[in-house]
Amino acid sequence: MSGGPLIVQSDKTLLLEVDHPDAQACRMAIAPFAELERSPEHVHTYRLTPLGLWNARAAGHDAEGVVDALIKYSRYPVPHALLVDVAETMDRYGRLQLANDPAHGLVLRALDRVVLVEVAKSKKLAGMFGAKIDDDTIQVHPSERGRLKQALLKLGWPAEDLAGYVDGEAHQIELAEAGKEGRKPWTLRSYQREAVESFWAGGSGVVVLPCGAGKTLVGAAAMAEAKATTLILVTNTVAGRQWKRELIARTSLTEDEIGEYSGERKEIRPVTIATYQVLTSRRGGTFTHLDLFGARDWGLVIYDEVHLLPAPIFRFTADLQARRRLGLTATLVREDGREGDVFSLIGPKRYDAPWKDIESQGWIAPAECTEVRVTLTDAERMTYATAESEERYRMAATARTKLPVVKALVDRHPDDQVLVIGAYIDQLHQLGEYLDAPIVQGSTTNKERERLFDAFRSGELRTLVISKVGNFSIDLPEAAVAIQVSGTFGSRQEEAQRLGRVLRPKADGRQAHFYTVVSRDTIDTEYAAHRQRFLAEQGYAYTIVDADDVLGPSLPSFD
Repeated sequence: MSGGPLIVQSDKTLLLEVDHPDAQACRMAIAPFAELERSPEHVHTYRLTPLGLWNARAAGHDAEGVVDALIKYSRYPVPHALLVDVAETMDRYGRLQLANDPAHGLVLRALDRVVLVEVAKSKKLAGMFGAKIDDDTIQVHPSERGRLKQALLKLGWPAEDLAGYVDGEAHQIELAEAGKEGRKPWTLRSYQREAVESFWAGGSGVVVLPCGAGKTLVGAAAMAEAKATTLILVTNTVAGRQWKRELIARTSLTEDEIGEYSGERKEIRPVTIATYQVLTSRRGGTFTHLDLFGARDWGLVIYDEVHLLPAPIFRFTADLQARRRLGLTATLVREDGREGDVFSLIGPKRYDAPWKDIESQGWIAPAECTEVRVTLTDAERMTYATAESEERYRMAATARTKLPVVKALVDRHPDDQVLVIGAYIDQLHQLGEYLDAPIVQGSTTNKERERLFDAFRSGELRTLVISKVGNFSIDLPEAAVAIQVSGTFGSRQEEAQRLGRVLRPKADGRQAHFYTVVSRDTIDTEYAAHRQRFLAEQGYAYTIVDADDVLGPSLPSFD
């Protein structure tokens, strides 16, 4: 085989030959700046986008490094026009800078005067500017700092925000690495420390780490750096209580210093953990709890699972630009396409560790991903064929034919803790009955959820059927097998979160297993292929097997 594994095309697509000996090294080299679009068996397609290149630039990668990676791994000469375009696109980031001027307050400063003239004339920025100070500087109304960054990004001139941050109300927070309350001493892992340093140097932004890699500890270390009151936004109450337990165990904070602001409690303390759900709940058409953002002089705002940030929180975050903001996520993919709003309002990507890097260091478990394809019965096929298009995915995803396959997979791992994950409540109840396993769903009370999770953690409960509430922020380190039966259509970030449920390293070093059960010759298969894109980008390969191989008497081992 001659030449590199990559074919770089003038339309900004990159074709990666998966079986090439240098494919893995190439994938690692292009991951910081290229987005995976399609991942069939042999050739993966990546695309270069302005946002991807700007995120790479903000994370410390320069155009020279990007160009070098493309040239190094390309099988053929890279189109010169593309290399020029990469360099010019990355050069657009930071030609405009937001800064604090001692005499004039918040200003937009240009390193390229013509760009300032161009954006100042844009009707989309009307009302955001104050007086012109000189040919390179114009005043900005402080309340428009966030909205201006959003608008400039859309105009193709992402501003570098150097305007600084208020310290907020001081509050002493230290990491308790010497151990606390009988716990063993511990230390931040090298990548966690690098993540905090990169975030703090940038001021605000997003840290991307695999599920199970300790994002909560990155948040705690950022809090110890800020030494200020902190508002932590989380996906649900269970996740919030996990944050609280971890902060009490790993920092100098006590229970009395940490408040819960949820549907059940409304506590505002120096460190307050609030759910997205309560903050976006309305009464009489108004968001009654958004005042929490101004309830204290917060020094740091942490957004857990930032890829799930609801739109109303974006709107309010536009007014929080003087506060340090840390976004934590396993993937910057948003199914609503609002990655640009994360970039401009929370901040650009400051740190990104490839999943396989963390795996090779032993911090997350190796995982084998398997897609099991079932053939529908004639009756199911006819029902599917005659259904309205909007009902077809539900029918294919919830086919009863999947039930014996799921049971066979559970039986395949008699010594492992197994999560069965789905999106449709009626299907989950079928599975719970078929497997004689309890179910955790949206209507399950927080008390009952915690009871079931504790039983699962202790090993008293071996199999748990779980709805979309299991997609994020649930710490079940003993889970070694996940079986996915239905999902949110083709959601890539959901796939990443679900695999993440089984990636905590196992005490005996064994690998994790992630199964997806899909109905052949239906849209279920198409959505599965779309969901797998993100994991393919991280270097995970899916093996496709037939249901008969799972159900047959002489089963090949999956281990």
